Amino acid sequence: MRRIAPAVLAALTLALATACGGGSGGSGAEDAPVPVPSVSFAAPKQAAAPAAYRKLAKGEVRLEQGPFTDRVKITGSALAAGSAVTGHLAVTSDVSELIALELSAAYYDADGKLLGTGSFQYAEEGHDDHGGAHTPAAEGAGIDFEVRPKASLTGTPTSAVLSVPVLVNE
Repeated sequence: MRRIAPAVLAALTLALATACGGGSGGSGAEDAPVPVPSVSFAAPKQAAAPAAYRKLAKGEVRLEQGPFTDRVKITGSALAAGSAVTGHLAVTSDVSELIALELSAAYYDADGKLLGTGSFQYAEEGHDDHGGAHTPAAEGAGIDFEVRPKASLTGTPTSAVLSVPVLVNE
């Protein structure tokens, strides 16, 4: 069994070439790693479809677990008159400035039927892609928010599920 698979031979050649890469043996400054530039991804155009929630209490606003929920604290969330979900969001992972935020709400009736959705967007001045749309300032320890339905709801909501599809901070 003296045959070596071409893929194994290629991998061995690559490993030897990178391990024996010609260092000049000079000062450590030349061998310092090149910093990796930060990468930012475009926000999704639409939040994931909300699931039906049948166990929500009347007036309850539940925060759905997602990729950013461990980095924020939402307090005072409530389902207000006019179907608005209100509250206060603070970033807890660090103290850097909030650049962009999107909150989505899915509205449900007493039987757990989805009635519609709404969203709230915040973009720091200079990072706003909405062409002159006024957004509240993120001052102090967070931002107050109000999520309103995108269109007329198909009934009267008794509860809502809030999600955080976009969170960008420095």
